[in-house]
Amino acid sequence: MADAGAGPTFPLGSWPTPLEEAPRLAAAIGLAPGDLWIKRDDLSGLGGGGNKVRKLEWTIGDAIAQGADTVVTTGAPQSNHARLTAAAAARAGLDAVLVLAGRPERAGSGNLALAGLFGARVVWAGDVTHEDLAEAAREVAGDLRAAGAVPALIPFGGSSVLSARGYVECGRELLRQAPDLHDVVVAVGSGGTMAGLVAALGAERVLGVDCGALDDPAPVVAALAAPVGPVAVEAGRLRIRREQVGAGYGELTEPVARALDIAGHTEGIPLDPIYTGRALAGLIAAVADGSVAPGRKTIFLHSGGLPGLFGHPGAVAHAEAGLHAMPPRS
Repeated sequence: MADAGAGPTFPLGSWPTPLEEAPRLAAAIGLAPGDLWIKRDDLSGLGGGGNKVRKLEWTIGDAIAQGADTVVTTGAPQSNHARLTAAAAARAGLDAVLVLAGRPERAGSGNLALAGLFGARVVWAGDVTHEDLAEAAREVAGDLRAAGAVPALIPFGGSSVLSARGYVECGRELLRQAPDLHDVVVAVGSGGTMAGLVAALGAERVLGVDCGALDDPAPVVAALAAPVGPVAVEAGRLRIRREQVGAGYGELTEPVARALDIAGHTEGIPLDPIYTGRALAGLIAAVADGSVAPGRKTIFLHSGGLPGLFGHPGAVAHAEAGLHAMPPRS
């Protein structure tokens, strides 16, 4: 990955990630054979995989170029970005400090357990807004600087104009793998993944499914896409479905639970309850209302996040409830 004038990158992933046909999933949601393909960015290679790896190649590269010895970032307790920032820092020989919303007693396992294995330190910020969490990270960075460290701040979700370039490259990668693609369906969290895809593919070919991480993702996606794409994109032209948020970011909804089951039962591919589960639920709804139609190649971008399933008690209970026990042997 190289982009003239954008600064150095630090290699972290295994590219290109596979593009796999999903015929049984296609049939289950109302598409025709050959219509549906899965872009396996969950197999990106570092720290359990996921879409954040493409972004971190840019942000870790920038931190190293600044002479940093520590990276500081923010997230929820089950943040995929925080987990992968810890893994990327370990790969690069940097310290990682994760400033997380909430309190220790509310944390589960999943991503947080892996972040511990990767050597991250955690600062708990309590029940705070996004703005307060960002301020807490700045304060932590200031404390580290005062103690003699050289910290670099990585934004919430790893999303910035710089890191969106990782998904510009993914969009170009997809065009090499599937030049006839019509729709790319992707979860929208902090906005950088969709922004890069929009910059590379155009707003008309990218369908984002809001996961509830931002109050309104459209202006954020548009602002991140504009500097890395050939033309500015108006927020109102973006295709973003918002009906899958349900009662809130951390809640497992019935459509998402159904999407988890369908992906697992048809293709043996696990999704997570916050991002990829919502993205597939959004795709199912789009097929039902005709926004995504049979006969056109659709790409479902699997952005990873599996460890988060194991940190979500409701999702674990749902998955375990699906076990079909055989009668005991006499």
